[in-house]
Amino acid sequence: MKKHNFSAGPCILPQEVFKEASQAVLNFNNSGLSILEISHRSKDFVDIMEEARSLALELLDLEGKGYKALFLQGGASTQFLMTAYNLLQTKAGYLNTGAWSRKAIKEAKLFGDIVEVASSKDSNFNFIPKGYDIPDDLDYLHLTSNNTIYGTQLKDFPSTNTSLICDMSSDIFSRQIDFSQFDLIYAGAQKNMGPAGATLIIVKEDILGKTNRKIPSILDYQTHINKSSMFNTPPVFSVYTSMLTLKWLKKLGGITAIEELNEKKAKLIYSEIDLNPLFQGFAAKEDRSNMNATFTLVNEDLKETFDAMWKEAGINGINGHRSVGGYRASIYNALTLESVATLVDVMGDLERKA
Repeated sequence: MKKHNFSAGPCILPQEVFKEASQAVLNFNNSGLSILEISHRSKDFVDIMEEARSLALELLDLEGKGYKALFLQGGASTQFLMTAYNLLQTKAGYLNTGAWSRKAIKEAKLFGDIVEVASSKDSNFNFIPKGYDIPDDLDYLHLTSNNTIYGTQLKDFPSTNTSLICDMSSDIFSRQIDFSQFDLIYAGAQKNMGPAGATLIIVKEDILGKTNRKIPSILDYQTHINKSSMFNTPPVFSVYTSMLTLKWLKKLGGITAIEELNEKKAKLIYSEIDLNPLFQGFAAKEDRSNMNATFTLVNEDLKETFDAMWKEAGINGINGHRSVGGYRASIYNALTLESVATLVDVMGDLERKA
């Protein structure tokens, strides 16, 4: 049976990427070697790394604008630390929109004064704060563009003279944004790019080197820029698969094309949530994520029946996070409209049976 994978991450990737990557595991580029065993210093892998970095900048329309693309290890969690280590001199602002924002704030407090410019904590992060004031003496303002657990997404970004830093782990490459408004973007690969292991960092090089502190080499962005993301052994397979996914996205028509598909998928599932009396959405409507739809049953007595129905339909990974409960359908770039329609059909069938 076909599986419809709504997992929040690691998650679904394009089928053609799975096929090409699986072949490379057996025999990469007719070399007689697996992608898992080739040297990261070989020309084959250096070319992969260069193509991955180049594609990232191209798809984000940041080529020739002073940005560098890096593929590093440690996930977004290491970036909570690295951003502050490299950029925080005295004071930074953070918009607190959920679990990952809180963790970023915790790490940044090791390096300076942190101002929480706004928070939706009192409502269990079911909305994005708006209309907040941004102090004019910040080194940077840190945002989380999409909140996987709660199903919220920033639709607009603040206009400010302060450097903008953004964790885009769960919606990178999913929608058209003026990416040049950010001085640094980071994103774990395991949502819209590839398997867990690599983290994409897009950094404007001229913001670096302005703190007086000594930064350990492995945590210094400039180290990795100077070494073309090859300071230490990179996560070879994750970078390779991310490169394949970025090639797939470019062939599809880039971010403009995938955004159109993502909007269709989101409209389909949110329409069902709003029209079906057995379900209710968790996130405020104006802040709903196009990547993670969170919802609950109005009557929990139907949970056993609904769970059996979606499992029978081949649906996987829609249980909600423990801090929210209910259900979470992650509809990342590679998830098909057909899969979303299958879930919507099951939700409709439950209403007809109830």
